[in-house]
Amino acid sequence: MSSETPAQNRLAVLIDADNANPSITEGLLAEIAKYGVASVKRIYGDWTTPQLGGWKAVLLEHSIQPIQQFRYTTGKNATDSAMIIDAMDLLYTRRFEGFCLVSSDSDFTRLASRIREEGYLVLGFGERKTPRPFVSACDKFIFTEVVVAKEISDDDARKQKANELKGNTRLVRLFRSAIEAASDESGWAGLSAVGSNIVKQAPEFDPRNYGYSKLSELVSEIKLFEIEKRVQNKGQPGQIRIRDKLKKPATPQSKISPAR
Repeated sequence: MSSETPAQNRLAVLIDADNANPSITEGLLAEIAKYGVASVKRIYGDWTTPQLGGWKAVLLEHSIQPIQQFRYTTGKNATDSAMIIDAMDLLYTRRFEGFCLVSSDSDFTRLASRIREEGYLVLGFGERKTPRPFVSACDKFIFTEVVVAKEISDDDARKQKANELKGNTRLVRLFRSAIEAASDESGWAGLSAVGSNIVKQAPEFDPRNYGYSKLSELVSEIKLFEIEKRVQNKGQPGQIRIRDKLKKPATPQSKISPAR
């Protein structure tokens, strides 16, 4: 694997046109840019059909290469097969650090698993309806609803409040297990380490799914965790740490004088 930084990672972006909407393109590519450079951008479908007409202007604007795949038989998805074959061909070139699979179709579950077996990053992008097996097969899965490129006012962006978040037992359990895994003896854990640990357990985790742009904002609203912001030298912002309020630091045992 390359020693390049995440921003330099070469990524292959493969889009299933039958299971993605053109409106996500700008937000999708902006999200992918956080993880690396989209060295290859390909989209698969039968471009002779009118259903994919909305994609054509988008492809020219963003330099995405359309791959033609005719539908030889009604009811059979030849697009999936073409995309899987291309992905494996690209994988064996060893020219990439990761793959971005854009689809809400569970047929790509095994492909995601196979790429990860080779030690490469797999980012999945799909709608909230995406079947769980495909979501779990990716290193990170991002719902396209949160990356759609459009202006959202504060009134439109519904943020889940404390009672709703605390009532989400799976979310609270994810945080507590991640803090437990990353904490020191005093119970404090770095927020970034906690976030990374949660994604390993739940690839689809994203603060934006709950209406928050930052992980620290989500943690603060849950109100079950203590937050500590450290300051580095010269007033520079430092690490943010969190601790479960239920976990009290151990009280040091009193020293006992040896028997005479």
